[in-house]
Amino acid sequence: MTEVNPEDVRRQHRYELLTWPEINEAVAQAKVIVLPVGSIEQHGHHLPLDVDSKLVGSVCDAAGAQAPELMLVMPTMSYGYCHHVMDFPGTITIQPVTFVNVLLDITRSVAYHGFKRIVIVNGHGSNHPLVEQAGRQTNLQTDALCSTLSWWQLVADYWNTEVRESGPGGCAHACELETSMYLSLDPDGVRTNRIRGALSRYMTHVPDGDHWQWTDLTLGGGPATIIGWTSSFSDTGTIGSPELATAEKGTLAFTHTVDRLVSLVRWMRDRPLETRHEHHATPPTFPLPFGF
Repeated sequence: MTEVNPEDVRRQHRYELLTWPEINEAVAQAKVIVLPVGSIEQHGHHLPLDVDSKLVGSVCDAAGAQAPELMLVMPTMSYGYCHHVMDFPGTITIQPVTFVNVLLDITRSVAYHGFKRIVIVNGHGSNHPLVEQAGRQTNLQTDALCSTLSWWQLVADYWNTEVRESGPGGCAHACELETSMYLSLDPDGVRTNRIRGALSRYMTHVPDGDHWQWTDLTLGGGPATIIGWTSSFSDTGTIGSPELATAEKGTLAFTHTVDRLVSLVRWMRDRPLETRHEHHATPPTFPLPFGF
């Protein structure tokens, strides 16, 4: 049998391109698993349905290519939780419990194989709390350490201070940020003649809406969270200011995000795992219904 060449594994950043003996070598090299998660969801009249999956997958792949010795990037999970957007044709939605369970099945699988550091990178806003729950359960049910984030968290400070032109609410969905990133990665995929953005009606038509209820990927939002049907506050499915998008802005955002993800993975690889301590005076008489 041909022996595995450790250098070949060290140079490979794609999880699915390894053989099972090479997976054993990747475990020995303590590579971090990076799992991109997106969605297939409407993004207005000017962007394709694959925005969330394409952007997060591209960020993770570029980070892996930049530092293959640190990580293995898994195939993008391309379907997410999009129930609130189902009034727009083409959107695919996965039930929340199903979504979390699929992610957890993936993370438990790689942890079982020996990978003890996992980063889930999200690319769809409504996935964020569910991805966090999957990461939390990974930490509680396995001996691996799992970190979760959405890619725009890596670029928020830089984007807000150095690049963006729109005000609050201008970077919400199919917006200045997402359109700029797509223009940088795949300019032919953007229907530039159909760009038409607007702030959510709950910001512009509801009294004090711009104070209490507004949403923005990199600025956060107002203190009142009210998630309803997207079609009730947007006619096109676009929320924000895509008319301000440029490929140059997208390249700046993409490069910064990739560099920050590499730094995060490097930190994650070396981060110690804290020890759990039992504090019951009387030991519990039955195991938890789930957990490690």
